[in-house]
Amino acid sequence: MADPYQTLGVARGASEADIKKAYRKLAKELHPDRNKDNPKASERFSQVTSAYDLLTDKDKRARFDRGEIDGDGNPAAPFGFGGGGMGGGPRPGGMGGGFQGQQFDFGGEGADMSDIFEGLFGGRQAGGGGFASGFGRRQQAPRAKGANVQYRLRVPFVDAAALAAQRITLGDGKTIDLKLPAGVEDGTQMRLTGKGEPGPGGAGDAIVTIEVVPHRFFTRDGDDVRLDLPITLLEAVLGGAVKAPTVEKPVMLTIAPGATSGKTLRLKGKGFHKKGGGRGDQLVTLMVDVPADDAALKAFIADWSPEDRNPREAMGV
Repeated sequence: MADPYQTLGVARGASEADIKKAYRKLAKELHPDRNKDNPKASERFSQVTSAYDLLTDKDKRARFDRGEIDGDGNPAAPFGFGGGGMGGGPRPGGMGGGFQGQQFDFGGEGADMSDIFEGLFGGRQAGGGGFASGFGRRQQAPRAKGANVQYRLRVPFVDAAALAAQRITLGDGKTIDLKLPAGVEDGTQMRLTGKGEPGPGGAGDAIVTIEVVPHRFFTRDGDDVRLDLPITLLEAVLGGAVKAPTVEKPVMLTIAPGATSGKTLRLKGKGFHKKGGGRGDQLVTLMVDVPADDAALKAFIADWSPEDRNPREAMGV
């Protein structure tokens, strides 16, 4: 008829959390599966389990504190006689001679200790029934994760090329900045672990499919970016520096005198980021823009006497 507080080594005013913590520690040390050659450990394990059972039952604990029941849960008898009789022997179904005689109440008024034992001993042990099966509890099947959630994200062309972070709002209302991977393209899928539907075994994942939005003047060619750049007739004839857009910011492009439509210039490292590192280029094709109705230009051309040359001679025409 030991004092359950003393058995667990806690103060009389201990909280439920303190009681549970003390029991975990003792149960781990004294569990019979870990002390097969030590019957005293099994007996001690029975005692701490009985003490835990009583102290986690609010009604029994209050009655014990008032002196209405003893440490075994029996009505307190005058003159010090316990529920087992004057001889102090074990009562039927009581503490008995050790672990095998102890009765554990996992239902009714008793405390549910399944979470404690699963946390301590990990369910079924290899090579045997394990603690859970020894107490008539079936091994639980692995708990399923929540469902994956599919998202489709439209990414601007220039953001895909520059790998600009994309701010997205998930189904749970949380907003995150999504970092795009090098080599991103139409159909690229990104997995966000634990951002799917919640479930008993943890949340599922979010699967984000990327859709790169076409640009009005940039096009993609592998890891390169292509651009048709209009230039004036004056710029084509005399050459000079002109401003050209890129996927990040405009740059100054030098045109040699006498440029013709179709000439392609290369801007190094202005394309898409490559999967293996590095970056593609931007290929700028010059397009000489001749106005359709410019009277001054027509008059100039009419009076202009170019040298006698045929630019199509190489084609045989």
